[in-house]
Amino acid sequence: MSVHKVSFVCQRCLTLIKIHPSFSSIDEHTLAELHLPLYTPPPMELDASGESDGIVDKFVPGTTSQSSSITSTSRAGGFTVVGTSSDISPQEGNQLKTQMELFDIISNNTEIDHPLCDECTDTLINLLDTELRAAEEESNQYADFLKRLEHEPENEDVDGLEEQLRELKKEEARLKGELNELKIEEATSFENLQKNKTEYNRLRDQEEEFLKEYCRYKRQINEIEDYGVTLDCELKYVDSQLERLEKTNALNATFHIWHSGHFGTINTFRLGRLPSEPVDWNEINAAWGQTALLLNSLARRINFKFSNYQIVPFGNHSYIKVLNDNTELPLHATGGFRLLWDTKFDSGMTAFLDCLSQLQSAMLERPGKTGFALPYKMFEKGKVEDPNTGKSYSVKTQFNSEEQWTKSLKFMLTNLKWALAFFSTLTDND
Repeated sequence: MSVHKVSFVCQRCLTLIKIHPSFSSIDEHTLAELHLPLYTPPPMELDASGESDGIVDKFVPGTTSQSSSITSTSRAGGFTVVGTSSDISPQEGNQLKTQMELFDIISNNTEIDHPLCDECTDTLINLLDTELRAAEEESNQYADFLKRLEHEPENEDVDGLEEQLRELKKEEARLKGELNELKIEEATSFENLQKNKTEYNRLRDQEEEFLKEYCRYKRQINEIEDYGVTLDCELKYVDSQLERLEKTNALNATFHIWHSGHFGTINTFRLGRLPSEPVDWNEINAAWGQTALLLNSLARRINFKFSNYQIVPFGNHSYIKVLNDNTELPLHATGGFRLLWDTKFDSGMTAFLDCLSQLQSAMLERPGKTGFALPYKMFEKGKVEDPNTGKSYSVKTQFNSEEQWTKSLKFMLTNLKWALAFFSTLTDND
C-alpha cells in the first residue's frame, strides 16, 4: 500500500517545506487572537512591473503527481499543498485544516503569502529591517521638524512671507519661460543636429567617393611616372647608343685591315703567297672579295663612278667588269699551271689598282678642300712604289716572284687602310 504525504511549498521559491508539529494543534482562543490585525501596513513601493521589491505575491499553481490536489484558495495569493484528498486520514485532515487556516491568517495580516522557507524568510526579515530603518529615519526627521516649529516665534512676518512667495512665483514663472525658450532652442538645435547629421553623412559619402577617385588617379599618376621613368631610361640608353654609334665608323668596324708577318690581311684573310708559307687560294680569293667590297663601298660613299670599270663584289668570286667591251676580269684564281696568255687574273688585279688610283685622284681634287695623298704611289700597269727605297712592285703574278707580289698587295692594302681612315672623317656635307 503506497503512502502519500501531504507537503507545503514555499510561496516564493516553490521549494517543499516541512511544517513544525507545533502548528498542528492550536486552540480557538489563539486562532481568534491571530485574526486580529497586527498593524496597518504602510504602502509598499512597487517596481516598474507593479510587484513589491523582493516579494512574491502571486498565485502559485499546484504541482502533484496525482489527478487531484488539496489547495487553499482563501486569498488571491494562496499556497499549494501537494497530495491527494482520498489518502488523508481525519486526524491528518484536521491538522492540515489548522495549518491552512493559520497560514491564511498570517497571509491576510501581511502583504506576504505564507508559508515561506528559511531562506525566503531571512530575505523577508532583511527587507522588513530595511523598511523599519527607513521608517525610523523618517520619524526622526518629522520629530526634528516638529521641534523646530515649536521653538519658532509665533509673531512671524506674514506679509513678508507672502511677498517672498510672490517673488518666488515670479521667479518660477520666469524660470518656466526660460525653460520653454530652452525647450524651443533644444528642438531647434535637435533639428539642426539632424540636418548636420544628414549633411555629415552626405559629406562622408562624398569623401569616400573622393578618396576612391583620388586613389584611382594616384595609381594612374604612378603608372604614368613609372612609364616616364622607363622612357627616360630608354632615351638615355638610345642616346648612349647613338653617341657610341656616332663615334663608331661602320667601314672600320666592317673592314679590319692589318698585317700578319709579311702578309697584309683584311678581316683576317691573308692576301699573297710565300714559298715558305703558302696560302690557300680560297683564302686569297676571299681576301680579294673583301677588298673589292671595301673599294666599291668607298666609291659609293662619295658617289664616285670609276672610269671604264665597274667593281662587282661577289665573295670569293668577285670580278671587275670592263664597260667598253663588257668583259669580266676575275679577282680570283685557282692556282696551278696556267698558260702564258691566260692573264685575266693579272688584268683584274691591274684594273683594281687603277680603280684605287682613280679614287685617290678624286680625293686629291675635292673642290675647296685640302687633298689627301696615299702613302704608296700607284702607277699604270699595276705597279706600287715603296717611298723609302723608291723601288716598284707589281701586282701581277706572271714574271713576278711571290715575295714581290705579296709585298705589292700589302702596299695596296695599306693605301686602302689610309683611304678608309680618310673617308671616316668625312661628313654628309663633305
